[in-house]
Amino acid sequence: MKNAVIIVAGGIGSRMQSSVPKQFLLIKNKPVLMHTIEKFIEFDNTLDIILTLPENQIQTWNKLCAEYNFNHKHTIVVGGITRFHSVRNALEKISDNCEIIAVHDGVRPLVRVETIKKCFELAAEKGNAIPIIQVNESIRRIFKNTNETINRDGVCIVQTPQIFRYDIIMKAYKQTYIPEFTDDASVVEKSGCSINYTEGYRENIKITFPADIDFADKFI
Repeated sequence: MKNAVIIVAGGIGSRMQSSVPKQFLLIKNKPVLMHTIEKFIEFDNTLDIILTLPENQIQTWNKLCAEYNFNHKHTIVVGGITRFHSVRNALEKISDNCEIIAVHDGVRPLVRVETIKKCFELAAEKGNAIPIIQVNESIRRIFKNTNETINRDGVCIVQTPQIFRYDIIMKAYKQTYIPEFTDDASVVEKSGCSINYTEGYRENIKITFPADIDFADKFI
């Protein structure tokens, strides 16, 4: 039995104030996306790696791989209009002898191998696993003309990788898309599964804003 990871990389960098897609920005003189993929190779170099990219970014990625001698084997899949559709496209490329499938954001290069390992082990035991961190800020819900405080007790931030047994994620992604599917756990939960979690780490940020590049540069 083999395991697989789907790396979802569909960003355009609009909030980065950059014309370069955020997954291609450089940290320590190497594109963010390469750092991310290498974390999973460090964890298990036998993983099947499926990378989803917008069609108009595939040529750029291939050029970057040549430029940086990035020769790690991976399969490229054209992404969809949402994360849900991108993951579903990638799932079509995974063979049915796969046991566990991870899904990870291409712009989370600071994920710890320890986190990947914990999530794989929990998913193998209980069917799925996600990393979370506790909220330590005040939270406020904004409406059109008003706003209100939300009790942060019991509220957490969900990260990736989100990891699932093959049969569970395959069944979940046969559902029709709805806007509430903001991550893979929400898709699997909608299909009737309870979600298991383990503690993540605060540095496992999703690179979104210019300051995040500086933050990531200090950790890599």
